[in-house]
Amino acid sequence: MTSVRSEAAERVEELLARILEAVGIEAEVSIREDDDAVTAILDGEDLGLLIGRHGQTIDAIQHLAYRAAFRGAESRKRVTVDAAGYRERRASLLQHDADEAVEEALRIGVPVALDAMNAVERRVVHEYLRDRDGIETYSEGVEPDRHLVVAPSKR
Repeated sequence: MTSVRSEAAERVEELLARILEAVGIEAEVSIREDDDAVTAILDGEDLGLLIGRHGQTIDAIQHLAYRAAFRGAESRKRVTVDAAGYRERRASLLQHDADEAVEEALRIGVPVALDAMNAVERRVVHEYLRDRDGIETYSEGVEPDRHLVVAPSKR
């Protein structure tokens, strides 16, 4: 019996293969799956076109993969698409910026706004700082200038 999760992973892999073929890029697609997420890793030469400026293209591909994976399904889980380690490198940079914002917010006692970022990146920072004592995070502004704010906790 094929589970919904397996179908979701197959749909993600099929979509990515079609995208790679359409743009003429050769890359290996590997899919990992657990109870919480389907993760697709693209590995190959010159994947910058798939990442796009500020990750906009890879975010759009990820959104499409999520929609394709769970169309018509009641239960869903996160879908992540990464190319050439972009997400990990970007997460490290965002976490570094978040750590600096926490230090500044706690030192001067006022909220500190990070640069504008997309929803995927804001989620990375919110989750990274979620269990940090003495601070809270929230988003402000309107896309595309929506940004995350790190503030001393009011509790």
